[in-house]
Amino acid sequence: MVRKVCVVVTARPSYSRIKTALREIDNHPELELQLVLAASTLLNTYGEVSKVIEADGFKVSYRAHTIVSGQNLNSMAKTCGLGTIEMTSAFENLKPDCVVTVADRYETMSTALAAAYMNIPLVHIQGGEVTGSIDEKVRHAITKLADIHLVSNELARQRVIKMGEHENRVFDLGCPSIDIAHSILGNTDLDFDPIQKYGGVGAKLDLSNGYLVVMQHPVTTEYESAREQVTETLLAVEKTNLPVLWFWPNVDAGSDGTSNGIRSFREKQNASNFHFIKNAHPEDFLKLLYNSKGLVGNSSVAIRECSFLGVPAVNIGSRQEGRQRGKNVIDVKSNVDAIYDGISKMLSMNEREGEFVYGDGQSGKRIADLLAKVELTFEKKLAY
Repeated sequence: MVRKVCVVVTARPSYSRIKTALREIDNHPELELQLVLAASTLLNTYGEVSKVIEADGFKVSYRAHTIVSGQNLNSMAKTCGLGTIEMTSAFENLKPDCVVTVADRYETMSTALAAAYMNIPLVHIQGGEVTGSIDEKVRHAITKLADIHLVSNELARQRVIKMGEHENRVFDLGCPSIDIAHSILGNTDLDFDPIQKYGGVGAKLDLSNGYLVVMQHPVTTEYESAREQVTETLLAVEKTNLPVLWFWPNVDAGSDGTSNGIRSFREKQNASNFHFIKNAHPEDFLKLLYNSKGLVGNSSVAIRECSFLGVPAVNIGSRQEGRQRGKNVIDVKSNVDAIYDGISKMLSMNEREGEFVYGDGQSGKRIADLLAKVELTFEKKLAY
């Protein structure tokens, strides 16, 4: 019998983390893909990722509008509550054989809770990693709710097992986002104009002599400092006089502070070397990174895809604290001088050497093949 695999995507980064697995599940003769889009994937403010997903040829089975506006701690908690209600309705309609949830975003708690209480086997991708902030609590909570664990490396696998999960339910298959990074190695040329293709606001930039990519999100445990933190980054990046492609923050608590800081900077400063973009296709975004002088900010892309591609990155502040990382990452504190010094060091890194920290670029097929044959169960006990 064909298994119905329901994958829930809740945010821009979640799509790039699961895209190749979606493709392999959709093409697998023993699987039927049910794709649920929720939260910020449906919002224009965050790039309306749903349009990108549909343009990639995926059929959407269910749309769940779950975001409570406010971008603060209250709205995050309420979004989880509303999301649980909406996911329950989605699963009741779709009747999947298993549900797949990705990583540690707060909206994924809704998916995990609904599936667990409805006796639907839950598959968790990217468990066992150290991330800090509220993300770490969410990631490990989902591990305890999940029945099958598809982790990104052996260290993560060992952590999940130490949490009391059975070894025969924890599989090191790598991270699907690395598959996309692997795919662009066949053609790394920047064969499109990002400003012409994706619009945005800001100056028309000449990228031919090098540029920086910036992606900075609010830190949920420091959300009241979001505006101050992004201002430090803006001022540091401005000092380089390099062209800057800046991608919009996610929907976490504090994103209003981050976006307000960006808007204020644009109004008060002569930001002639900045261009701000909401979103880009995963492949295009990685090509932009590969051809840049490096990534600045606090996105996990610096830790995951950039480590595989060998792209140098300045990681700011505490958001990625504790994550396993490669030699490409330079960690700095969130102040102008430290960030500028980090960028200067990054610009002097001449050698680019990729590392297999989160997989080798073949995860999607492994995930689909495993989901076709693994025993599906929703009952579990501690392994010890």
